[in-house]
Amino acid sequence: MDYTKISEAATFIKSKLNSVPSVAVVLGSGLGPLASEIENPVIISYKEIPHFPLSTVKGHAGNLIFGQINSVNVLCMQGRFHYYEGYSMEEVTFPERVFALLGIKYLIVTNAAGGVNKNFKCGDIMLITDHINFMPNPLIGRNDERFGERFPSMNAAYSKNLRLSALNKAEKLNIQLQQGVYLAGTGPSFETPAEYIMYRQWGASAVGMSTVPEVIVAVHCGMEVLGLSVISNVFNEDIDAVQTHTEVLDNVSVATNKTVALVKAIIADL
Repeated sequence: MDYTKISEAATFIKSKLNSVPSVAVVLGSGLGPLASEIENPVIISYKEIPHFPLSTVKGHAGNLIFGQINSVNVLCMQGRFHYYEGYSMEEVTFPERVFALLGIKYLIVTNAAGGVNKNFKCGDIMLITDHINFMPNPLIGRNDERFGERFPSMNAAYSKNLRLSALNKAEKLNIQLQQGVYLAGTGPSFETPAEYIMYRQWGASAVGMSTVPEVIVAVHCGMEVLGLSVISNVFNEDIDAVQTHTEVLDNVSVATNKTVALVKAIIADL
């Protein structure tokens, strides 16, 4: 990793802010509307930030937005970067390194995911309890001790305290919150039926093409992480269906309002 580039990006962002954020939120496919809930927004295009990658996927606006949600200073990524876009793992996780230098303590990651668990349905929200990684590990290469130790533990990658808060807030908001393991593959092709069946046997509840590299780096940097997946489709081996990205976005939109309400409530406690 290039500490100088990360530092330059962080310094630029700091110059645009009038106070220090404590929470960062990464918005996945179709979940950009949460950004409209930010009060007193300061909008920074990714194009303005030195060395920042650019999002190329539909449903990812490409803005960093600073402001307040329930009086908490937040920094929101309206669009993320994916390995399948051709970015290196260093580029995919560049924002999390920048967040570390900004002093971010909590990272909330959201995504759209395919349902592996047969009991899930489109529009469900799944609280990520753990993950299975089928991507290159973003920590491969020289370790920079300024960010974290060489061999960080992933035993508690998803903060137990934040998960308890999410369950509590979901109950108060009357939102059914599923729980499960998120499996990350490279994409961009959707999974085959055989792969879905294999993932289910391995204990995965949902599958997607993002999030895990960001979580690994955030944990390496000492952040507490909360992960939420919106279930965009559910695999059923008895039904012959063709998945499309448009379908993913349409199905995620069904859950947008409740996802926004839940994230806002969780942030209020941070």
